[in-house]
Amino acid sequence: MTTLKFKEKSLDYIINDMIGVVENSKDEIFHISEEAREEHEQLIQELKNTKEQVIQHIQDGDELEERVRFSRRRLSQVSKEFHKYAESDIREVYEKTHDLQTRLAVLRQDEKVLRERRDDIERRIISLDHMIKRAQGLASKVAVVLNYLNDDFKYVNNMIEEAKEKQEFGLKIIEAQEEERKKISREIHDGPAQMLANILLRSELVDRALRDQGTDMALQEIKSVRKMIRTSLYEVRRIIYDLRPMALDDLGLLPTIKRYISTISDYNDINIEFDSIGKDERLKSQYEIAFFRLLQESLQNAIKHANATLIQVKLEITNKNLAMSVKDNGDGFDPKERSESSFGIIGMKERVEMFNGELKIDSTKGKGTRIYINVPYTPNDQVK
Repeated sequence: MTTLKFKEKSLDYIINDMIGVVENSKDEIFHISEEAREEHEQLIQELKNTKEQVIQHIQDGDELEERVRFSRRRLSQVSKEFHKYAESDIREVYEKTHDLQTRLAVLRQDEKVLRERRDDIERRIISLDHMIKRAQGLASKVAVVLNYLNDDFKYVNNMIEEAKEKQEFGLKIIEAQEEERKKISREIHDGPAQMLANILLRSELVDRALRDQGTDMALQEIKSVRKMIRTSLYEVRRIIYDLRPMALDDLGLLPTIKRYISTISDYNDINIEFDSIGKDERLKSQYEIAFFRLLQESLQNAIKHANATLIQVKLEITNKNLAMSVKDNGDGFDPKERSESSFGIIGMKERVEMFNGELKIDSTKGKGTRIYINVPYTPNDQVK
């Protein structure tokens, strides 16, 4: 009993530590967003000042241009009647005209530079607007991930408490959950959070590329930033879906299974056939969660450990029972031997036994594996 309590405390520590890591990742994303927002505000002020300078240069240029026209007319008049003027007067008019023309050229060049700077700031502001919006969206998604972590870890903790007589299973699931939490922590910290930091840096490269290498290089950098943003959003959605797909709560078991099979089939380039029998009705949350997790573990075992190229899934919903079979053409195994997938199978058995159901495994080395799950079910178990 003392050992079990120690394990429970260790699990609580691991869960709290994992949740703390995810919360820190969310804070990092928030800080990146705030830094981008501060830069955005600075650019807004800089844009305002630059526009004012452009207007002032235009006004000064127009006035100077009028003085140049007057001076040139004066120079033309002196040139035609040069015998009436002293050489010093002619030189003075010429030098004055030349000086005004030079000042006008410099002023117009400065105006052109200011216009280009104004346009560049406006493009950077638009880019930062998009990045801030995406950062806010990513922070919201990480918050959702955190909520699902809390929910799923509490569920795992409750399941372990009900399996006190199997201490080896309890120890193994703690170790596996710790590894899974570290994996999720690395995925969030090294994936979306790191990508946001890179996006911020790459946005500076866009500015440099535009100034130093021209529009084409800047457009290439912008495309690279967009690709990084898409990748970051994809990674967040994948993490959320692996933890607990939102479609399970919104649409129910059958649509979620179809979507999950389609996603995992495309991602792993493997043929997965699915067939359902019976009514497509909503079940209570614990049934839907259990069968989705059972399917998830079965498919992962077939893909990761069995090297299967074809998986056949069948789900049957009747007024007496819920049944599911998962058959693959993979390597197969000896159920009596312990392997990397044994721990997953133990977890599946524990989950099925919670519903007073049964799990059967038929497997032979070199001939594939068939997993059959049958859980008692009555119409009263439906969602009202």
